[in-house]
Amino acid sequence: MKLSREVIEQLAIHLETCELEAKDTPKITDDHPDMDWDDAYAIQDEIKRRKIARGNRVIGLKAGLTSHAKMKQMGVETPVFGFLVDYFSVPEGGEIDTSKLIHPKVEPEIAFVTKAPLRGPGCHIGAVLAATDFVIPAIEVIDSRYRDFKFDLKSVVADNCSSSRFVVGGRMGNFADLDLRTTGIVLEKNGEPVAFGAGAAVLGHPAAAIAMLANMLGERGEEIPAGTLILSGGITEAVAVQPGDDVTLRVQDLGSVSVRFK
Repeated sequence: MKLSREVIEQLAIHLETCELEAKDTPKITDDHPDMDWDDAYAIQDEIKRRKIARGNRVIGLKAGLTSHAKMKQMGVETPVFGFLVDYFSVPEGGEIDTSKLIHPKVEPEIAFVTKAPLRGPGCHIGAVLAATDFVIPAIEVIDSRYRDFKFDLKSVVADNCSSSRFVVGGRMGNFADLDLRTTGIVLEKNGEPVAFGAGAAVLGHPAAAIAMLANMLGERGEEIPAGTLILSGGITEAVAVQPGDDVTLRVQDLGSVSVRFK
């Protein structure tokens, strides 16, 4: 680690205040160009600690940067990850107040819910599927705190991977009856299709992202507990939204999930 504990705490306060007050900021590596990955996750951990101290509950995890092409482009070998707290969750068909966000975008995802713990190292797709209770469609709303959505990876990890809101719905699916690689999705905005994809866009199989997440946590001496909701990563590019937009995700064999923005 390159940053002192004091600086890590200051940066965590700064980024979380930007999230809670819907204010943007230049990326933090502008002032701290030497910060490393351990610093970035330490800032994220301090944000999580602050939320828990205020009574928020961690209810899930998320993977980001989950395409091989994007990882190669960014010069990394594994996805990044963040956490989800209770107030991020929006009821299916519910409404999201854009005044509490900066510049939201939506991503179509397949979410996993575990029935057994997952531990690394050595976690693989088979272990993930054996530990999965069910899968379900999810719309993640990302909202980077960085001005104009411009950031580098260490900055975005520190910012909890742009986490802000999510909604899950549709039908709970038994993965034994599904080929998640070929499971197709259509993302609609105001009734018009705006993105298409299939599960294979996420590391060849969405469960591969969960395995990588378990292995990364294992390096930190942590695990994915039973009963955890995990967003496996965007199947398509993120789509910007604004007040008045209605967004629906339709997933083959898993139904649909919708959310409105006001």
